[in-house]
Amino acid sequence: MRPGGTLFALVSSLMLLLLLRLLWCPADAPARSRLLVEESREDTSGTSAALRTLWNPTTPGPRTRNSTYLDEKTPQMTEKCKDLQHSLNLLSNKTRRYSEDDYLQIITNIQRCPWKRQAEEYDNFRGERQQVVKKKNGKGLLSISAAKLYNLSQPFVDYPYNQCAVVGNGGILNKSLCGAEIDKSDFVFRCNLPPITGSASKDVGSKTNLVTVNPSIITLKYKNLKEEKARFLEDISSYGDAFLLLPAFSFRANTGISLKVYQTLKESNTRQKVLFFHPRYLRHLALFWRTKGVTAFRLSTGLMIASIAVELCENVKLYGFWPFSKTVEETPLSHHYYDNKLPKHGFHQMPKEYSQMLQLHMRGILKLQFSKCETA
Repeated sequence: MRPGGTLFALVSSLMLLLLLRLLWCPADAPARSRLLVEESREDTSGTSAALRTLWNPTTPGPRTRNSTYLDEKTPQMTEKCKDLQHSLNLLSNKTRRYSEDDYLQIITNIQRCPWKRQAEEYDNFRGERQQVVKKKNGKGLLSISAAKLYNLSQPFVDYPYNQCAVVGNGGILNKSLCGAEIDKSDFVFRCNLPPITGSASKDVGSKTNLVTVNPSIITLKYKNLKEEKARFLEDISSYGDAFLLLPAFSFRANTGISLKVYQTLKESNTRQKVLFFHPRYLRHLALFWRTKGVTAFRLSTGLMIASIAVELCENVKLYGFWPFSKTVEETPLSHHYYDNKLPKHGFHQMPKEYSQMLQLHMRGILKLQFSKCETA
């Protein structure tokens, strides 16, 4: 064969091989190869492979807009969102130590899932709660009012409420601009006498229908209402005619100070009225969440109030529930929107509790606000 013919045959062969490679190896092959390697790699950090590879790295991240929920409703998206519940279960069942980054990754994925209230899941959840109580003593859920003790009229006259807001105190509320949205709710729950006046109102709102009072706040901040009684009355005036809810009979140490709050408000003829948790209600609530893996010494106020809201309201949205030190965008956060005081170590199980709230969100029972609110 002539030299030119040999060269031509060699070039033709190389071009054919290159064409076959392009046909069989698309441009995204490296990304898909990384995905397959990641799926097969053993999980050495305690995080499930499903969590790390649930979202293809080649797909775009969340859109940079205020809305938490996106509109994609493809079958693939639906399936991925269902798989998130399994990944969250694996994460919440880990040992006591956990990684914030694991939770933030799964929350990032949850934000990509469209949210819709699921009436059947809502009814099932309430049925679960009632079933735990019936197994205990054959009765339904008990009232949280102090009507039998102090002859108060039924406090929740418009029950069930349509739209309720449960406002936690997380630092994620800072610069959230959620105040206007919160104040549009039919009933607003708040936790442990948080500040709602001044510049804070644009982020947390000012409307309050019920606010909890941890007895330790009365003891530490208001000196058992001996030296700081006037300050206490001035501070609670910002809540209008809201109910003040105290766990008077949860522990013996709480009873005296809770009754002191009631007596102080009665003598001062304030607009606020006192309610007490029924002790059996608290026991049943703790028993129910224990069946879900929350075995802490005491439930957090936030989980208690979120549970009550589901009983009293048709639609529940949670704001300011964020037990992490940073946002999903790695922005550092204070523990509360008004200070950085951390809870007592070992007193609550915040990762476990927040996992349960995420589960309720994914089941369409309540809705968690993860980021800034949309403004008009």
